[in-house]
Amino acid sequence: MQGISPRWLLKVLPWVQVSGGTFRVNRRLAHTLGDGRVECVATGADFRVIPAELTELPPLHGLDDPAALDALADACVQREYGPGEAVVEAGRPVTEVVLIAHGKVRRLGRGAYEGETSLGTLADGDFAGDGALLGEPGAWEHTLRTVTRCTVLTLPLHRVAEVAGAHPALRAHLDEAAAAPPVARNKRGEADIALASGHEGEPVLPGTFVDYETSPREYELSVAQTVLRVHTRVADLYGEPMDQVEEQLKLTIQALRERQEHELVNNREFGLLHNADPRQRLHTRSGPPTPDDLDELISRRRKTQYLLAHPRTIAAFGRECNARGVHPGHAEIDGTRIGAWRGIPLLPCDKIPVTPAGTSSVLALRTGQENQGVVGLRQTGIPEEYEPGLNVRFMGINDQAVISYLVSAYFSAAVLVPDALGVLADAEV
Repeated sequence: MQGISPRWLLKVLPWVQVSGGTFRVNRRLAHTLGDGRVECVATGADFRVIPAELTELPPLHGLDDPAALDALADACVQREYGPGEAVVEAGRPVTEVVLIAHGKVRRLGRGAYEGETSLGTLADGDFAGDGALLGEPGAWEHTLRTVTRCTVLTLPLHRVAEVAGAHPALRAHLDEAAAAPPVARNKRGEADIALASGHEGEPVLPGTFVDYETSPREYELSVAQTVLRVHTRVADLYGEPMDQVEEQLKLTIQALRERQEHELVNNREFGLLHNADPRQRLHTRSGPPTPDDLDELISRRRKTQYLLAHPRTIAAFGRECNARGVHPGHAEIDGTRIGAWRGIPLLPCDKIPVTPAGTSSVLALRTGQENQGVVGLRQTGIPEEYEPGLNVRFMGINDQAVISYLVSAYFSAAVLVPDALGVLADAEV
């Protein structure tokens, strides 16, 4: 069977027993509002922001006025930039909110020794200048310069004022957001835990508690199933020297395991590509994945244990290393020697898609419950279990003397805290 892949993701994920079919992830309450992406739609060469997506801007988070959102979307102005052009310059007054509809933009600041330093990359759905919607606009702290050809939507502040004048709900929302007291939170956005240290004598110690999310996420086990049909003649006459039913069952299970890994990567409900926190999604500095990009990716969490990428992405990364004269190194897992970067295994996974435009993603994982990482979910001890989390159930024999077996695999995956999973997106391969 040529369709069998290494399935490294299934091998390296620690599997957690889910006795009740549902796994709940309790997290500390976080106050990071509007940290998503503002999506746009294109009609030919014309882009328009989806009105409801404007609530991803922190000052507009929670605004429930479709008419005001439509008016703000209509007020956006489309601009085109070539590579290397400045969208905004540091020190200039902020007169608009910038929405990146398509392309890559580099955020640049002044370095310690008079030169420019890169502060990250903005891409499709990112935004800048949203703080100007509250209070005095001030000046741009950073320069935004395009890396590729870009389409940018700008929301002028004077148009926002006009829309707010015509829609009292928007004006009241902005005034309330500007007057709201800051919420005590740590650098991760979680509700703060009040502590005291370094004191002398008998001061009054602060009282505190750990504030949890009121509606924690629950992961239900998914299922991949098929019905294996074998004629009784085959089962009766061709059991030697190899059991044909057993051989067909083994290959069917291999196909189910391949689908299981595909779902763990791509499923929109629990797949890793769709469950990475927006703050953990990075973009390449130029096009292909470079050592700089992977360094930034692994620096976003306290312990990156594995990197997963499509084989073509790994090849593209190897070419970048060769161009720089860098040797990536190797690691050993279960007696298998594989490539690594900074000592972190770089595992091939052909389930990570490559787009028609020739781009793909790299996943960075911290795994295990003890590390508050990514875990696989399954239930063992199910009726007629053949392998952990997989059972084979006899369904009977029909009038054509065909035996049917129901083969089912139950599984899911959970990200225990946001920084356990990171994605380097849109890497050219």
